Amino acid sequence: MKHLTKITDIKVDIKKLKSVYFNTIDKILEWSKDDPNLYDFNAICVNQIPNDPLSIRGGNIRGLYWTYPKENWEEEKRLNKVDETQYTELCKPFKGTYVEEIYAEISQRWKIGRFRFLMKPPRSCLSWHRDPEKRLHIPIITNPGCRMVIEDESFHMPADGSLYITDNTKYHNFFNGGETDRIHLVGTLLEK
Repeated sequence: MKHLTKITDIKVDIKKLKSVYFNTIDKILEWSKDDPNLYDFNAICVNQIPNDPLSIRGGNIRGLYWTYPKENWEEEKRLNKVDETQYTELCKPFKGTYVEEIYAEISQRWKIGRFRFLMKPPRSCLSWHRDPEKRLHIPIITNPGCRMVIEDESFHMPADGSLYITDNTKYHNFFNGGETDRIHLVGTLLEK
């Protein structure tokens, strides 16, 4: 595949990661959204700008992207650029957890910006868009109806402990055609 790379030399314990996820969800109780009317985009931030709790609120949840929203095929810029390099502090709920271990291991190999749990509800789809950077995905909960489409390629990322790099600088979307939530831990990949 042109736009998907499976990382085979790092494995994540999905059972441990799910445990941290479910324990954190119970504490946080709500997903962060920059627009409360959005049904299809939900995030829990794992890291933030040091001492800046606002860095995980508002448009910082999604950040800059481009899309073709209308029939005229004119690309439109949406939201503002997020300075991904500033996201270096782990959020309190994840300190001392398996998520911190994963973050530390991944950060030794790649320069990571925002690191977020992203949830896609059943029977929902993201817009056709592109982002400024590639993404690192760790699928945690998925179903056969979860597909990512990048340009003309469609693929499923199983929750088997593997990591995947997706080229989100190309036009893409993600849809969950199943009947259960899809949860991935997703990091923004920055140039080293």
